[in-house]
Amino acid sequence: MFGRLKSPPVKEEFAEGVPVGQASEAGLANFDDDVRVPCPPHTTARRLQARIDCRIVPFLIVLYLLAFLDRVNIANARSFGLEADLGILGDGVKYNTALTIFFVPYIVLEIPSNMLLKHFSPRIWLSVCCLGFGLVSVCQGLVQNYAGLLVTRFFLGVFECGMFPGCFYMLSMWYKRSEAQKRYSLFFGSTSLAGAFGGLLASAIGKMDYMRGYRGWRWLFILEGSLTFAVGLVFLFTFPSFPEQVTWLSDEEREYVMARLQADQGRNAAERKIRFTDVVAVLRDFKVLLGGFMYLGLIVPAYSFAFFAPTIIQGYHYSPIETQLRSVPPWAVAFSFAMIVAVLSDFARHRFLFAMGPICLAISGFAVLLNVHDNLQVQYAALFLICMGCYSAMPVIVCWFNMNLGGHHRRAIGTAWQVGFGNIGGIVATYSFLTTDAPLFKKGYAICTSFVCLSAASCILYAWAITRENRKRSKAAHDVGLTEYEKTELGDLNPEFRYML
Repeated sequence: MFGRLKSPPVKEEFAEGVPVGQASEAGLANFDDDVRVPCPPHTTARRLQARIDCRIVPFLIVLYLLAFLDRVNIANARSFGLEADLGILGDGVKYNTALTIFFVPYIVLEIPSNMLLKHFSPRIWLSVCCLGFGLVSVCQGLVQNYAGLLVTRFFLGVFECGMFPGCFYMLSMWYKRSEAQKRYSLFFGSTSLAGAFGGLLASAIGKMDYMRGYRGWRWLFILEGSLTFAVGLVFLFTFPSFPEQVTWLSDEEREYVMARLQADQGRNAAERKIRFTDVVAVLRDFKVLLGGFMYLGLIVPAYSFAFFAPTIIQGYHYSPIETQLRSVPPWAVAFSFAMIVAVLSDFARHRFLFAMGPICLAISGFAVLLNVHDNLQVQYAALFLICMGCYSAMPVIVCWFNMNLGGHHRRAIGTAWQVGFGNIGGIVATYSFLTTDAPLFKKGYAICTSFVCLSAASCILYAWAITRENRKRSKAAHDVGLTEYEKTELGDLNPEFRYML
């Protein structure tokens, strides 16, 4: 069956050396639903899972909500006079260049960031990054010219580059494939929450215009950056790490968590250092390359919406405050829709169709905007379709790809590759909606539609590739004669591994 690792029947000893004798009678009766691993004494599988959720998911949601908010609030700041104050109003590309420069370090430093995260632990590395981009965001509110804006946007990319792949990498090391999508989408939903929250916050902070001599857009950066920095200080002492590193699990609970993950995904080689040769080996895999294109195709419309939705809505002749408020509902609806898709996807233990459905929704939204130019209600409704489609399909694609990678080294590199390569689309997005194309933005909508179709084609190819590989492995002999070390080194290339469709 797709999505499960074929493992031999459990007899006297469970994966990772968890003997039957260590489990209580209650524990023996309380096996993991799929892989028959006994739960430790004095707890239940459901209770332990809930405790893990509470210690992992909220931290990641808050972290990425702040990162995404600090990244895209420049779109809200634009509505409050940023361009006029920095002397770039009327220039067709300077604002777009300020958006683009963020992605240069974001693309280049993804893989090194995940390697450092593995070395230092998520608690240290991600917390330091949070402190860094919070401080840079404050500085962004103090710049006096265009050059200062470019410098702060560049360093914002330096500190934020590890957030997305690092959080996804960490999630993948805590959950089985059959239960990961809800967590991925809930985490990814922080982008939708950030979009909604950002619009509300911007409408409130915008009323502080000229307070203490600062324009509203400056207060936007200063206040949101200060909040991020304060949260980073707290995270430095409280942020979670990998299962092998946390102290809030007992030894038996840690062994249980690692055992159930091994039974689902194989050994992860947590103790193994990631080498440069691993990067080369992983990137030779055709399926890994496809993962980058799957994500790239959705990044363009996703960032286009995040950066330019206020501009598009303002083109419907709303005031700056009304523009911020009207940017909120599409994000809120997108979050709810993404969670419905995630729950159904986990229930069906299937990813492909739950990625293609929202992709078609996004294409329909862009089709409306390309053809309807005289009905504001229909145009506004199309923004909902785009936001719902993109921000529902993206977490499914990332979860699908990441959870099909086996082992720490392949997952760390593959995750960083997908996000790093995909964010080339961020550069495309920043130049897709130029002020000279307003208010119809036909070029931008056409570019976005093309890239969504690229994502759809890549998903179809990836589904074909893993289905073909699963069939080939099923026909091969069961005993492939590999040692446990060799299986660990192969990760998902291990002939016993089965990809989830």
